[in-house]
Amino acid sequence: MSAPPPTADVGLFEAIHTARSLRHFKPDPVPQELIERVLDAAIRASSGGNTQHWSFIVVRDAAKRRAIGAVYRKASDYTGAQYAARPKPDHLSQAQYDQFLANSGYLWDHMAAAPVILVPCLKKRELPERTALPEAVQARYADHLANLHRISGSSIYPAIQNIILACRGLGLGTVITTNHILYEDEVKAVLGVPDDVATFALMPIGFPTRKYGPLTRKPVAEVTYADSWGRPWPPP
Repeated sequence: MSAPPPTADVGLFEAIHTARSLRHFKPDPVPQELIERVLDAAIRASSGGNTQHWSFIVVRDAAKRRAIGAVYRKASDYTGAQYAARPKPDHLSQAQYDQFLANSGYLWDHMAAAPVILVPCLKKRELPERTALPEAVQARYADHLANLHRISGSSIYPAIQNIILACRGLGLGTVITTNHILYEDEVKAVLGVPDDVATFALMPIGFPTRKYGPLTRKPVAEVTYADSWGRPWPPP
């Protein structure tokens, strides 16, 4: 079966407003040209210190996809238990929440069915030795270590968002999922990822069988404050 032709690029804001998380894919292979366009969009993102210490593994081999899918399935049991123990978000109806759980559960069982699994990675960066730093920095070294751990994703998640938007613009579907990190060592073993590199997501990619947005979100005024916490937006 030949792959469907790529759709024309959509406008930026149309992509932002309609790039739904998609988990159901046709079996058609994704042409190399489209994969390369998605990757080229990824590397246009910002990177902390302009280090560009990212890497991207394009997994098309069926055996490797099955191996990754098995690890993902195992890790997703924990995610399912978390969802079951959490209250439903207030802004979702029970039907909407049930649909979200059903879609998530489908991917838990069908990760390997995606024709491509993209794995965004980031080379780990360590702080310089404490004694090599100015005294003011040494005095807060533990805080700097904690901060480094907290912000590490800022050098890869902008690239991941570019991947999501590029997929939407090219008629592809994808979703970001991180369940596998509970068993990351097993995924890294399948893919031969070095010890000093971390994986930050699994992104199944393919031609979707479900529709794009529009997306339903809380109104801006419900999640935005003016100048300080609790002051309504827009200001009077």
